[in-house]
Amino acid sequence: MIRVLICDDHMIVRQGIRQSLGEACDIEVVAEAADGPAALQALRQGGIDVLLLDISLPGRDGLDVLRQAREEFPRLPVLMLSTYPDRQYAVRSLKLGASGYLNKSADSGEITAAVRRVAGGQRFITASVAELLAHALGAPSDDETPLHQLLSHREHQVFERLARGESVGEIAQALSLSSNTVSTYRARILDKTGARNDVELALYAVRRQQLPL
Repeated sequence: MIRVLICDDHMIVRQGIRQSLGEACDIEVVAEAADGPAALQALRQGGIDVLLLDISLPGRDGLDVLRQAREEFPRLPVLMLSTYPDRQYAVRSLKLGASGYLNKSADSGEITAAVRRVAGGQRFITASVAELLAHALGAPSDDETPLHQLLSHREHQVFERLARGESVGEIAQALSLSSNTVSTYRARILDKTGARNDVELALYAVRRQQLPL
C-alpha cells in the first residue's frame, strides 16, 4: 500500500485528490495538511511514502517546504502540484529535488499513475515538462543564462507583481506579507537580476517573457 500525504491549502482540492486516489486499491491517503509546517510535522510522525505538495501555500511556500523535506527526508518522493503554467515552476521544482511535477488540471488516472511512479523510485515528467527540462539542461552557463532562475518562489511572486507595476504596499496586502518584507524581497530581486529600478525590472520581465499570461 502506498501511503500518501496531501498538502494543499484548499480543502476542496484535497478532497478531489483524495477521491481520485481512493479509486486505486494500492494507494491510501493517510494524512492531509493545509500548510507547510503541518505537512512537515506529519512527515516527522512517519508512515508516509509519497508527499503531494502544492506550490502555492500560505506562509512558507511549497518550494521552501520542498527544500526542508529534502533535507530531513532525502529518500521521500515529493510530487509537486500546481495551477501555474509548467514553464514557471516545473524545472525549478525538479532541480530542487522533486520527483515529479503535475498540474492540478490532470485527470484522476494521471494523478494515480504519477503517485505510483514516484513511489517506485522513478521520476514522473509529462511531455511538456520534459521539453522544458531539456531546454534548461541545454542552456548556456554563461551570462546569457536567465538571471530570474536564481529567484526563490516567493521572490518570483514579488518579481511578477513589481513588473506589472504594483506597489510594495499592494504586493504586501496581496501576499499577506509586511511592507518591510516585500521591500527586502525587492532589494534581493534587483540585485539578482541586475535591474536598477522597477522600470528596468519590468523591461527585463518583458524581454524574458516572465509576465504570466
